[in-house]
Amino acid sequence: MATYSKRGYKAPKEKEVKDGVEEVIVDEKDSVTAGVFSTLDETASKTEDFVAKNQKFIIGIVGAVALVTIGYLVYQKFIAEPKQTEAAEEMFVAQQNFQQATDGVASDSLYKLSLNGSEGKFGFLKIADEYSGTDAGNLANYYAGMAYLNTGKYTEAIDYLSKFKSEDIVLGALAKGAIGDAYSQKNQPKEALENYIKAIEANKNDFTTPRFLLKAGKTALALGKKEDALKYFTDIKDNFDSSPEATSVDGLIGLAQ
Repeated sequence: MATYSKRGYKAPKEKEVKDGVEEVIVDEKDSVTAGVFSTLDETASKTEDFVAKNQKFIIGIVGAVALVTIGYLVYQKFIAEPKQTEAAEEMFVAQQNFQQATDGVASDSLYKLSLNGSEGKFGFLKIADEYSGTDAGNLANYYAGMAYLNTGKYTEAIDYLSKFKSEDIVLGALAKGAIGDAYSQKNQPKEALENYIKAIEANKNDFTTPRFLLKAGKTALALGKKEDALKYFTDIKDNFDSSPEATSVDGLIGLAQ
């Protein structure tokens, strides 16, 4: 038989008193239970010792996490948000110049003003650089790329449009398609086709999809890829028959067959 000092476990079957100390006689089954509790006590004790010995280290970690969290919130509130507002205000004049250029009013000179700035306000190039990381800075990349595309600066157009990131179903597709246009103007049809396909796959919609299906089909046809061209033209006929691109697609289907 093993003995274990009474600590509030199962009621003992027998009691003995030795040297004035009451002991509980337990069988082997109760001894195992006592051992488990003893192990738990030892583990708890070791955990407490670890916490006590490493208290400064643990507090330091908790403090660091809290500091990072607070720092992020402070950055968003007092730096990121004001910077975003400031960038949007700077971009207003550049957007006006770009819109007027798109409408056909002194296009080249206005596109250049939209890029380089006017009336004491930044142009898209400066905004994209100074306010990178903000929504306005990102949008400035799109505007800059389109302005370069419309002024024949195709390498620069590709550079800025490639930096633009968007989840918008129209703008995202337009940017990828515009990169395709820039490569097409550089006489790089393979790269143009790759980007037209990206524009098609970016999001299926009635505005951009038939437009870039047509460009992809014509580019594939020029590359001698008649099977691919036929696929793109047929997609327009079958799924976008009310689009402007569908009006001329029958003739193109005949060329691809």
